[in-house]
Amino acid sequence: MTDVRDGTEVIRRLYEEPPEGFVATRAAAVEEARRGGDRETAKRLAALKKPTVAAWMVNLLALKRPELIGELVELATALRAAQRDLQGEQLRELSNQRRQFVSALVAAARKLAVAAGVPTGKLPLAEVEATLTAALAEPEIAEQVRTGRLIRAATYAGFGEVPRPRLRLVTGDADQDDLAEPGEPEEPDEQPESEVPRISARERAAAEQRRRERERKRRELDRELSVAMAAERRADDQLERAEAAERDAGHLVEDLDAELAELERRRTEAVADVARRKLARRTAERESAAARRRVGDVQAALDDLAAD
Repeated sequence: MTDVRDGTEVIRRLYEEPPEGFVATRAAAVEEARRGGDRETAKRLAALKKPTVAAWMVNLLALKRPELIGELVELATALRAAQRDLQGEQLRELSNQRRQFVSALVAAARKLAVAAGVPTGKLPLAEVEATLTAALAEPEIAEQVRTGRLIRAATYAGFGEVPRPRLRLVTGDADQDDLAEPGEPEEPDEQPESEVPRISARERAAAEQRRRERERKRRELDRELSVAMAAERRADDQLERAEAAERDAGHLVEDLDAELAELERRRTEAVADVARRKLARRTAERESAAARRRVGDVQAALDDLAAD
């Protein structure tokens, strides 16, 4: 059984292995975390998204060859500095370095992907090159590349603004149940004993009755509070299950979208391959027809020679 712990090693393995095994590995890790009672890790793992093949190749490069990504970030910084300072000669030199370095990174990513068992013909090298080139132009993309957790290929357009989390303000005020209702008068301060008027037996009985009524209401409210808190816990559990189901359904859609994109890419390559093979077939047909004509001509010449 895999040691899930805080999920760090599982996350690294998820983004190192080819995407085709991502969903099954993620589901197994989430289930193991839940069995171990680690809900936070289970949520963290369930929220992970399956990368495309191009994003996986860049992740593989960041995880297996982090020193190369570090050099990429340094080169990106130098390029931006040269552009700001308008150093033409240095900018041209750095641009040449950029092209050469990106080509070397793409080659390294291809080598790692092939070693992981993915055939070269299925590798979207152009998308990998576009992502690495974008990382040189955009600091945010470079930092995301460095994490090794990309889920989509990137272009110069970047990844967009990261949505900010909604925050819940927590104050130090007392709970609402402990606050007086609006308009409810405050209890008057006790009067000095010398100023307290003498109370009749009827008034004492009425005060005792009011005290008992308050105690009865308090006990009822305590019971209602216990019931309400139990209902809240059940509702929270139900909400958590519903959120997990919704998240799983969302992941399935994302996974299917990624698979459809990959299938569309392979279909485009297959259509192009069919066109090439059709052209080769037509060329072969012409060559075959020409060869048959030549055979006929030679055979006729032999027949004429034999008749003489």
